[in-house]
Amino acid sequence: MFRRLRLRTPAELRAMIPAGEATAAALAAVRERLVVGATPLELDAAAEAVIRGRGGRPNFALEPGYRHTLCVSVDDDVVHGIPGGRPFALGDIVSVDGGAEVGGWNGDAAFTIVLPDAERPELVRAREELAAAADLALWAGIARLAVARHLNEVGEAIEESVTASGPYAILDGYGGHGIGRAMHEEPTVYNHAVRGRSPRVRPGLVVAIEPMITSGAADTFIRDDGWTVATSDGGDGAHAEHSVAVHDGGIWVLTAPDGGAAGLAPFSVEPVPIA
Repeated sequence: MFRRLRLRTPAELRAMIPAGEATAAALAAVRERLVVGATPLELDAAAEAVIRGRGGRPNFALEPGYRHTLCVSVDDDVVHGIPGGRPFALGDIVSVDGGAEVGGWNGDAAFTIVLPDAERPELVRAREELAAAADLALWAGIARLAVARHLNEVGEAIEESVTASGPYAILDGYGGHGIGRAMHEEPTVYNHAVRGRSPRVRPGLVVAIEPMITSGAADTFIRDDGWTVATSDGGDGAHAEHSVAVHDGGIWVLTAPDGGAAGLAPFSVEPVPIA
């Protein structure tokens, strides 16, 4: 049933570390530049420069039909937004997704932030709560991976976290994935509880966990550009993601500078570096 699931050797896990580090560095550079008046294309260029400066390639640009380093989604665009020239505005909720390929291995991560707007504090607060809920659900899923026997337990933890955070919906038809030599590999990592069998969590498993949630209904549509996923009811979206490796000593978040220590601390989980 899970024939395509590839478990990585310790040497392969070590080889994935530079791709995770390049992804983290690129998104850190984007965070610094994500301000009112900046444009998604400017962020895209900054991320590409960081990745290439580390000897890597933007793996999003390797996807057939896509030529950018990042996906940048604003307000009711939840994921897969194509970077353009429209400047960010006061109060925008912005999700940034990106990844790097280094030495033939891939990293993938995403975050959501809300730009300030002193004239609309209630809007900003609501959007910040949505972004925080997505981030908390991500870490809840990663923390569950550290102790899970089967992968679908991650989706259970994500759904439990989202439900507890507020009246949010989990995006229909989208989830996380395996990652390694390709950016998207088996298995699927669901963002909700799923009945039936799922792969065992064993050393060598590497997955990208990525909750995508909305402030309204879960229904979406794809815009005319063929990529951007937007909410059908105009509700806001938020997206958070990390690539995580399971190894003999525990788990390590490849795309977090600290291996996930800060995000996992509230769950009493301590990440263990890959030996």
